Amino acid sequence: MNNKRTTPWAWIPTLYMAEALPYVAVMTISTIMYKRLGISNTDIALYTGWLYLPWVIKPFWSPFVDLMKTKRWWTVAMQFIIAIGFACIAFSLPTSMFFRLTLAAFWLVAFTSATHDIAADGYYMHALDDHEQSFYVGIRSTFYRIATVAGQGLLVILAGWLEEKTDNISYAWMVTFGVMSALFLVAAAYHQFILPKPASDRPSKDVTPSTVLKEFVETFRTFFTKKNALVAILFMLLYRLPEAQLVKIINPFMLDPVKDGGLGLTTSQVGIVYGTIGIIGLTIGGILGGIAAAHGGLKRWLWPMVCAITLPDLVYVYLSYAQPQDLMLINGCVFIEQFGYGFGFTAYMLYLIYFAEGEHKTAHYAMSTGFMALGMMLPGMMAGWLQETIGYQHFFVWTMICCAATFIICAFLKIDPEFGKKK
Repeated sequence: MNNKRTTPWAWIPTLYMAEALPYVAVMTISTIMYKRLGISNTDIALYTGWLYLPWVIKPFWSPFVDLMKTKRWWTVAMQFIIAIGFACIAFSLPTSMFFRLTLAAFWLVAFTSATHDIAADGYYMHALDDHEQSFYVGIRSTFYRIATVAGQGLLVILAGWLEEKTDNISYAWMVTFGVMSALFLVAAAYHQFILPKPASDRPSKDVTPSTVLKEFVETFRTFFTKKNALVAILFMLLYRLPEAQLVKIINPFMLDPVKDGGLGLTTSQVGIVYGTIGIIGLTIGGILGGIAAAHGGLKRWLWPMVCAITLPDLVYVYLSYAQPQDLMLINGCVFIEQFGYGFGFTAYMLYLIYFAEGEHKTAHYAMSTGFMALGMMLPGMMAGWLQETIGYQHFFVWTMICCAATFIICAFLKIDPEFGKKK
């Protein structure tokens, strides 16, 4: 296919929706399904918590993706395997050993999805120049989040509707994962047809066990010896420190009754707040962030984006103290926070691309996203305990204090003023 005739709009939205959905299935949908099937909270937390591991350690096999086959090949192949993994989950649910069998299938989906992330992100960097990467980074982040909400919302709604209609929980979830399997078969076939074939996306020549080991060691050595590597790693861990904690607490805060410090919203109201108004804010913020970075470059827009991803978190301090019952006011606050997150997250993704530039950029980008996952996992694990210890009001004040870490680490970043600018 002629690369010049294929607009990035034809594949970026679908590629990043395909990147998001397996992650949502493994990390969120699985917990809801197991809860409905009668698994204890202890087992759900323990076993699904371990499923996060592939995204944290994916840098260890990213060099193999970098060396063997093309990023395009890996991307399409992993989508086919994910479709098989979802089908395995569906067929395992009616059995007496469904918990063990579905967990094994979820592990397959998790490792395959993490590998797909490496390949898709590497392909993105091969298929687009740095200006296009800047412009579309907001688009890809937006569609990633749209798929996240669709997975947590529409697919769960489908399962719930089927539960009510059939009075068979196992069957309802079997159909839901069957639908997900079919979606991925279609996505893989579509991407096999539509994805361009950039000249730079090619496998390494003369691949042997010794060259793979040498390349593996070299990839890690060059990553940690890059200029300003320590600052970059701290940035990856700390830029979203407030968000890493907020994301675990926002929904419980909205659902908890007013007497317990929450807002007392219903599940459907939370769906409206985050499934509609929040997505509109996130979409607008992400698109404007990409456009801004493409025209002014990352260095010029870094500080406005730092402010955008941190300062709007103040709305939760206000909400926790005022506990308003006006849904329009709550929607407005969430819109502001999500708009800021969409706009500010652009700088994060662009810096990861910027730091990964070089001979091993696919593997280095995967290593960067591994640190990104670690930066979300560790603070998030402590957020629930911290909130229950100090209460919602003090917790949201604490997240604002954590914004200082974001500002401090960004002050040490060194960025080429020309990176991301339109040429």
